[in-house]
Amino acid sequence: MQKIYIVGVGMTPFTRHPDLSVKQLTQDAVVAALADAGCHAADVRAAFYGNCAQGYIEGQHLVRGQVALLPLGFQGIPVINVENACATASTALHMAYHYLRSGACDVAMAVGSDKMYTTDKALRFGIFDSAWDVQTPEQNHRTILELGRDVAIPQGSVSASQYSPFMDVYASWARLYIKKFGITQRQLAVIAAKNRRHAQFNERAQFRQVLSVDEVLHAPPITYPLTLPMCSPISDGAAAAILCNEDGLRRLRLGTGRAVEILASVMRTATARKGDDLAHHLTRLAASEAYEIAGLGPDDMDVCEVHDATAMGELMQSENLGFCAPGDGGLFAESGATELGGAIPINPSGGLEAKGHPIGATGLGQVFELVSQLRGECGPRQVSGARLAIQENGGGIWGVEESVAHIGIYGRSSPS
Repeated sequence: MQKIYIVGVGMTPFTRHPDLSVKQLTQDAVVAALADAGCHAADVRAAFYGNCAQGYIEGQHLVRGQVALLPLGFQGIPVINVENACATASTALHMAYHYLRSGACDVAMAVGSDKMYTTDKALRFGIFDSAWDVQTPEQNHRTILELGRDVAIPQGSVSASQYSPFMDVYASWARLYIKKFGITQRQLAVIAAKNRRHAQFNERAQFRQVLSVDEVLHAPPITYPLTLPMCSPISDGAAAAILCNEDGLRRLRLGTGRAVEILASVMRTATARKGDDLAHHLTRLAASEAYEIAGLGPDDMDVCEVHDATAMGELMQSENLGFCAPGDGGLFAESGATELGGAIPINPSGGLEAKGHPIGATGLGQVFELVSQLRGECGPRQVSGARLAIQENGGGIWGVEESVAHIGIYGRSSPS
C-alpha cells in the first residue's frame, strides 16, 4: 500500500478574531497550506472539512464545508463534512489519510475551522453542553463527579462565574489522580507554566505571556484543583493540511524533502470501563495500536502534542502515551522531561492551554506544529534533531472518558 504524506500545512493564529468569519479563517489556512505544498485548489481531488460550532452559533447547520470551500475553487470534488467534538480536525485528517490509502484519489485536503468567541457568554459556553448525551446531562455530571468524590474541595476554589462543563470533567479526573496517585495541584501548575514558556516563542499562540508556577497557582480558580491558566481558552482559528500518496507526489512533481510521512493514524471510541480502570483508557489502547502499526515505541518519539484542554489532560496523556508509568505524570512533568531540551518535549506549541483551542481546528493545529517541528522550521521552540512525532487529540465525553480519541505518528522523510 502506498505511503501517505503531508506536503503542505497552514494555520491562522488561534485567538479571538472578532472581525473575521469562519469562511475567512478557513480561507487563510487553506491558502497557506496550498502555498506551502506548492500546489493549487485544482490539484486537490477530495476535501474533508471539520467544524463544530458554526451551526450552533450562526445557524449554518448543513453544508458548512461546501459553503466555505466552493468559493475557494474546490468545486466538483467530494467535500465531506466532519464533526467529532474536539477531535474533529484530526478526524478529517484520519479520513483523508484512509481515502488516499484506498486509492480513491491521490491528493486530498483536511481542514478544521471554528469561531468560538461571541459576546454572548451563555452562547459561548453552550456548545460544550452537546459534547455528551444531551438526554442525560445530570447523570453525565454525576458519573464524572463521582470519580473524585473523596477529595475535599477547598472553600473559594470554584469560580462563581460560568465556565465550560468540561472543566468539571478534567477537575474530576484530577481529583481521581489526587486520591489514587497523590498528584498535586503544584504539579499541574508546573505543566501550565511550562506551556506558557513554550508559547512565548509561538507567534500563532493566543497567550504568550510567561507565568511562574506560583502565578499559576494563585490565579483565579475555575474548579479545584484547576486555576485559570491551567485551562484552555475560548478561541477562533483554522488549520489545514494537504495530503497525498506516492502517485500524488509524482503528479505534483514534489520530492519528499519537506514531506512528512503519516506512519500511523488510529481512532478509537469510548468503552464502558470503570473510572479507575486506567489500563483500558481509550487513548492508552489507541496509542498501543499506533505504535504497533508504526513499528515504534514511546522511546522513539522526539516530540509530542497532546490534548491539554487543561493541564490535567497533559498529565494523563503523558502516561497514556507511555512516556512514564501510570501515576507518575506529575513527577515526570516536575523532572523537566517535557520541557524543550527535555527527554520528550510535550506541547512545544504551548498546547491548548496557551496556543488556544478552537475546537473544530485543534487537531490540525497540533499537526501544523509537528510538521513544522519535523521540518526544523520552529525557530526558538525547535526540538533539536526531531525525526519522529506523536499527536493525541480527544473529544467529547461518554461515561468516564473521552467519546473519541485520535493518535497520529509522523516521521520526517528523507530527501529525494
